[in-house]
Amino acid sequence: MNRFTALLGSSLLALVGTAMPALAHPPITAAQAATSFEQDRADILAMAGNYKVRFDMQEATRWDLAYTPLDRKISGGHEVVRVIENTGRKIVLQHILVAEHEGKDMVIKHWRQDWEYEPARVLVYADRNSWKWEDVPEKMRTGRWSQTVWQVDDSPRYGGWGQFETQGGVRRWRSNWTWRPLARRDAVRNPVYDRYTSINRHQQTPEGWIHWQDNTKMGQKDGKLVPVVQEYVLNTYTKFDGYNVKAADDYWAATKDYWAAVRAQWDRIANEKGGIGIEEEAATGTVISGKLMQLANDLQDGKTDKAKAIAEASKLIAENTNKP
Repeated sequence: MNRFTALLGSSLLALVGTAMPALAHPPITAAQAATSFEQDRADILAMAGNYKVRFDMQEATRWDLAYTPLDRKISGGHEVVRVIENTGRKIVLQHILVAEHEGKDMVIKHWRQDWEYEPARVLVYADRNSWKWEDVPEKMRTGRWSQTVWQVDDSPRYGGWGQFETQGGVRRWRSNWTWRPLARRDAVRNPVYDRYTSINRHQQTPEGWIHWQDNTKMGQKDGKLVPVVQEYVLNTYTKFDGYNVKAADDYWAATKDYWAAVRAQWDRIANEKGGIGIEEEAATGTVISGKLMQLANDLQDGKTDKAKAIAEASKLIAENTNKP
């Protein structure tokens, strides 16, 4: 072994010794968890507010040479994020879009994110039309948070667990690798891939926060799931009040009790059936999504009352779900 080889070997060993533990995400001690708990909560709660949002999606690296990556797509909108539950170890954030259509403001209930501290299990995407409970490894629970993302009708989309960490002076939450169903932007094209495996990151910025997704789009080939293309999604939330924020708050005031009952019904099904099985459509999400959303609109418009809307929604969910 010459001197250069010996030095190179020593350098590599030093790098492994110093860098790998940070990347491996070892278990968090109870003392470390106690130190960061309040900062973790503050970072989650800081995502609430009024925002201008920029959605930046790019299929960057193809793993299947027969596939032609999509052109980069950038869009945007206005989004209100409200804290609808905060019990210390659980925080729930509801997103509401405000768009303009034919000169009028249009409010659309958007996604929801539930954060739970030191969870024992998470509801995750398992396969087409199927979400199941997945245990978090016991040694990886201390000090960590799960994030479960729900669709516009409060049906599940994906879930994962991870930790807050600071690297390069930037603090962020990073998930484990998670499975996800196709977003509607992809599903409507009937692509060769049928799901994603992804890492999810959330971090504050001086102007708001970002939601960064690293998606490997997977498809079936010879009976196996194989990677097709890598996609990077960066959703940037910039604090902004220059739109009709009141329209979103008025919608939520009129419909929040209805949606609380809808959430409770989905939770009941998930606990009783060991998860949630429900058919999805490319353009709408679940087959009952449009009906559940319309009931909320009818409630706000005075076309139905809360009790009737909740009863009909509960019936729709019960009749269209099964064991995953």
